[in-house]
Formats: sequence, C-alpha cells, structure tokens
Amino acid sequence: MLGSTHGSLSTDPRSARAVACGERPGPAVHGAADLDVSGRPLYAPVPDLDRFFRPETVAVIGASDAEGKPNTGITRQLMAWSDRVGARLLPVNPGRETVFGLACHASAAELPQPVDLAVLLVSDPLPVIEELADAKAKFAVAFASGFAETGAAGTAAQRRLAEAVSRSGLRLLGPNTNLNAFERFRDDLEGPAIALITQSGHQGRPVFALQELGIRLSHWAPTGNEADLEAADFISYFAERPEVGAIAAYVEGLKDGRSFMLAADRAARNKVPIVAIKVGRTETGARTAASHTGKLTGSDAVTDAAFKQFGVIRVDGLDELQDTAHLLARAKPPSAEGVVVYSISGGTGAHFSDLASAAGLSLPVLSEDKQAELHQWIPEYLSVANPVDNGGHPVGDWRGRRIIDAILADPSVGVLVCPITGPFPPMSDKLAQDLVDAAEHTDKLVCVVWGSPVGTEEAYRSTLLGSSKVATFRTFGNCVTAIKAYLQHHRFVADYRSPFTDAPRTLSPSVRKARPLLRKGQRLSEHAAKQLLRAYGIRVPREQLVNSAAGAVRAAGLVGYPIVMKASGAQLSHKTELGLVRIGLTSASQVRDAYRELTDIARFWNIDLDGVLVCQMVEQGVEMVVGVHHDPLFGPTVTVGLGGVLVEVLRDTAVRVPPFGPQEAHAMLRELRGYPLLEGARGQPPADADALVDVILRVQRMAMELDDSLAELDINPLMVLPRGQGAVALDALAVCR
Repeated sequence: MLGSTHGSLSTDPRSARAVACGERPGPAVHGAADLDVSGRPLYAPVPDLDRFFRPETVAVIGASDAEGKPNTGITRQLMAWSDRVGARLLPVNPGRETVFGLACHASAAELPQPVDLAVLLVSDPLPVIEELADAKAKFAVAFASGFAETGAAGTAAQRRLAEAVSRSGLRLLGPNTNLNAFERFRDDLEGPAIALITQSGHQGRPVFALQELGIRLSHWAPTGNEADLEAADFISYFAERPEVGAIAAYVEGLKDGRSFMLAADRAARNKVPIVAIKVGRTETGARTAASHTGKLTGSDAVTDAAFKQFGVIRVDGLDELQDTAHLLARAKPPSAEGVVVYSISGGTGAHFSDLASAAGLSLPVLSEDKQAELHQWIPEYLSVANPVDNGGHPVGDWRGRRIIDAILADPSVGVLVCPITGPFPPMSDKLAQDLVDAAEHTDKLVCVVWGSPVGTEEAYRSTLLGSSKVATFRTFGNCVTAIKAYLQHHRFVADYRSPFTDAPRTLSPSVRKARPLLRKGQRLSEHAAKQLLRAYGIRVPREQLVNSAAGAVRAAGLVGYPIVMKASGAQLSHKTELGLVRIGLTSASQVRDAYRELTDIARFWNIDLDGVLVCQMVEQGVEMVVGVHHDPLFGPTVTVGLGGVLVEVLRDTAVRVPPFGPQEAHAMLRELRGYPLLEGARGQPPADADALVDVILRVQRMAMELDDSLAELDINPLMVLPRGQGAVALDALAVCR
C-alpha cells in the first residue's frame, strides 16, 4: 500500500527573465495576460535548483582549517558534503594559501571557473555578492545573522542585500540560515521521499530523524530570512521532483501570499501533498477595522483559508508533521474511505473508534455476510461489526492472517487500523507479523499504533519499522490525524482545478460605474455603498434618499408600505446602536415622526447626514454577512458568515483569497456552523444558497477589480430569501483606501 507516484506538468520554453534567474516558467505564455485584474501574477516560474542541491563546483568564502575556528568545522562539513555529491570544492580566503590541502583563492573574483554554489562564511555578505555575480555564480548561501530578525536596522540591511542579489542574477538562500541543506542523507532507503522546508533549522530535526525509522528524506531547505529564495520557490521545485512523495514545512511567516498560492497550486495539480506547521495562530490583524469583516478576518484566518483552498494540510505539532508527512509520502490513493479498527481488546477498539468518529472518519458497519465470515475464526460473543474485537489474535496457526485478509477484502474498507496499546508477546509479535504479511499483498492502507512507551521491542523495531508497506504510529491521535489528512488529500486532488485558469484577466464594465463612487481615504455612506453594489449587479431593496419629512412620505408611497427608515451618512458604521433605524412603519404620520427623530438624533451626536433612506422592508430570509478586507500579505479577501446585529458575537465566518470559483464559494457555506439555517432549520424553507454564492462571486470580482481603491466592504445583513427568490443587500458599508 505504501509507495506512490505523482504526475508532472509540462512547461513552455523559458522566457528571458526565467533563464536569467535559472527558473523554469509555468505553463502559461508570459505577458500581461498572466496578470489577473488586481495586477497579481497568475503563474510562477519554477526555480531550477538542481545545481543548488547537486552542484559541480562549490566555493567556500571564508574557508578555514585553523583549529578552534567556527569556520573550520563548517568547511570540513562542506568538504564531506561536496565529496558525497561529486562537487569540486574551491576555498576562498585572502589570508591562507591552502585549506585542508586545497589551493586557496584570495577572492571570489579570482576563482578559476564559474561556481554553481557559493557558501558565504562571512559576517557581511553584501560586498561578496557583486564579486560572485562577476564570477557567474548561480547560487549563494548566507549564514550571517543580524538582519531582519533584529529590528529596523537589520531590516534595512536585508533590503540592501536583497537589492544587490536582484541586480546580480544569482539566487540567495538566507541570510540567517544554517547547514541543514548539507546534511548527510541516507541513500540506502527506497520509496517516495519527504522534502523538508524549514525557517527554523532546529524545528526540522524530528522530520529529518525519520530516516532512522526507514523513511526516506530527499532534500532539506532551511530558508532563513528569505531575502531572495523563499518557501514558495522550494515548494514549486519539490512538486516537480519525481522522488518527492510529500513536502513537509515549518513556516514562521510567508514572504508573499500570491507566490505561496501559486506554488501550492502547482503541488495540487501535481498531486503532491504539502503538510505544514504555520506558527502564529493568534489573531493579530484588523484591530482598527471599521467593518465587521475587518474585525473578523485576522491574519491567521487568511493564511488558514489559503491553505484550505490549495489543499495544504495544516498541523500543530512536530510529531504530527512527521507522522502525517510520512504517511502521505508513501501511501497509494485509497480504494474506499471506510476505516476498520481491528484489535485484541474491546476497550482499545472502542477507544480508537471514538477518536476516529469524532474526527469525521467513516467507520462502516461490516455486512452480515462479512461478520459471519469473521465469526468462523472469532468467537460469536465478540463483536465484529467494526471495530473488530478478536479477543486475542491467534498465535498457533493461520487464522490470524485469514482474519486480516478477510477484512481487507471488504470493498467498503480502504484503511485497516490495528491499535496495539502495549507489547504482549507472543501474541503481539504474531499480530505484527501477520499485519506486515497482509500489507504486502494488498493495495489498501494498513496502519498500526504501537503504544508501548519503550519502543525497543523486536516486533516494533524490526517487524513493523522494517516494513515499507505498514504505516506505524506511536499515538492514537497522530494516527487519526494522518489518516484524516490522507483521505482529505486524495479527495481534494481528485476534483482539483486550478483557480488561476479561470481568473479574470480583463476588467468588467462594472468598473466604470463603480470608480466614480469611490473617494480616496473616505468611508462611503450606506446610500453610496449600495450604489457600488448595484454597479456589480448585487440586488438592493427599493429605496430613496430624502432630505425632508414631506419627501419621506412621498418616497414611502413609491416604495410601498411597510417601510424601513435609516439615517445615511459617511460617518455612520453601526446605526442600530445609535438609534438611527426605524422598522415596520405603515403610515405617513409614522414616517414624518421617524424622519424628525432620526435627524434630531444625528444633530445631537453631531453626525453629518447625506439624507434619510426610505427603504423597502424585507423580512423573510436568513441574515448573512459578505465582506471584503485587504490583507497585507495576500491582498483582497472575501468573508461570508451569519450576519445581523450579533455578527461579531457569533463570529461564524469563512474566508477565501481570490481567485476562487463557485465550488469554493459553496465550500465556504458548508464550513459555517450556521449552515443548517440555509438548508431550512426548524421548519423554515430552504434559503437561496445559489443566490448567496452569486453574491460572493460578484463581491470577489469587485474586490479584485477595485483592490487599489477599496479597503473594506461590509454587506450586513444580506437577506438570503427562500430558494429561487434571490438575496437582497439590506445594508452596506464601504471604506476607500
């Protein structure tokens, strides 16, 4: 079962820029058409990192063989690594004639030949970059610290370094990186490998150590401060390597949201799973936002949304990272999603089944025929419906293997899990061997949880870890997490279509109507914000803006009773709290009184009004919120959630980053805890979810086309009417950039 292959994308001939940077372009023809309507790229070239990981020549700037010097140990490690990859090492140090017996050069300018990789063991890499450019170096690694991680001065220094690298034509890893890329990788392991990306080298150690358990590692990219090369570059490269079965990443901060999305898109199209830890889950963004959307869309929520859109599997612990990545790297696609639990203890089976069910895994009840078959070898008083309780795995004959084979033969079963909470020889030894033997003869996933805290048992160290067909875990939780991710990944890639394929490249006619409504740095009144919605075909109630009580009465007659009256002004964001809304008005006298009350309140609070809105009253439906917020990393984002006056209390929202299509918009709705309200809860008619999706997509188009002008948009409430009747934006707030 374990052992997987992934497809690859064809690429067009290289553009001049891609050749200059040593990059393979994406599958699009370069040009203006490769930008969406927000001006963001729709393709990303793949850096040609072959000569970084397998160089023919390596220059070590600052090489040393002096005892007690830090550079000496690094030079020695780089010499050993160069020998392993078949590279010629060229020491550079103006103060030495030789280093470890190799002729030493005074500067990079004096190198006798172009170098593929230059390793900079100097405190200030900036002066060396220009020399390396003249020497035609392809890649450089800067270990030096004291850059963006130290504050404003370091950030400025890193900016100067990045600018020099951009001018030079070479590609830089770092600064503030380490030697992880030059570790000794085991070459005796087979099967698909894990490629590792970390911004903190130490955090990758548990994944790297998987080699000691027989899991192959192919690459380690310690990206450091990412002045040039970033995680997205390595994701794009690894996603096209035939030996890479999964990408594991520890990310502290993304350099650019769109470049990450394009890289993750490439991995999704190639069916290469990405498992990532992204630190910083606490909400830090949008503290001063005017709209509900801004308050609800923190930076981590946006990152999480981007991960979901492109199938990136987010985990929290390093143990989860290693276990999930190793399963996804090696397991073939499932033939079914059913999970069967097989155990020697009813309590163990029940415990694992509870955890699996709570995680959303499907544990099908085995058919009566299958249960009768299993009861040939398992006593009748034990339950074999799922979980399967064998009461004690047979030791002395063939029955144990027959039980496992029978379970795996069931067409509803795609995953068999055997939790072994502790060694109980000889039973546990025979059970482990039978599981390994069965796994050799099936395409279905066989997982074992070896719960012994010791981990030195022969059944674990030799039998289970010695098999490339069985996925072995140490905890129930990690096993459940990995299986869930495995099934989700294959479900995701089976239906995946790149959103960049259909992203809008030309502006819609709505832009010409919308732009005159926007005022730089200002907040729009409700009336103006609704005009913005109309420009994009979003339905609003019948309404008129009036400036007198008599005008309000005339407008009410035209709109039709009952009506709603609201104060309208650019300063107003939450009118209900100030008492500036009147609903259910049914007569001219009520309208006149309401007009006077609203204008009196506005004068009391010194609020400038552009008038009073007399609006059609829309009552039946589900109140939702749809909004736009600008994220500094990803750009415009779109949020949908339960709306109304309790929106910030309920905080039931889903976020996506454009571009996305109708399928993703529907997925947003299904994420909401309040989704049953749209389906028709407690006898209410189902709401028009298709109309809600249409509004989401129109708002997305607006967010992309007006990204340079629109900072925030909040439609709350958007009343979603019963199925077939559409959706109406009852209120709106817009803030210009």
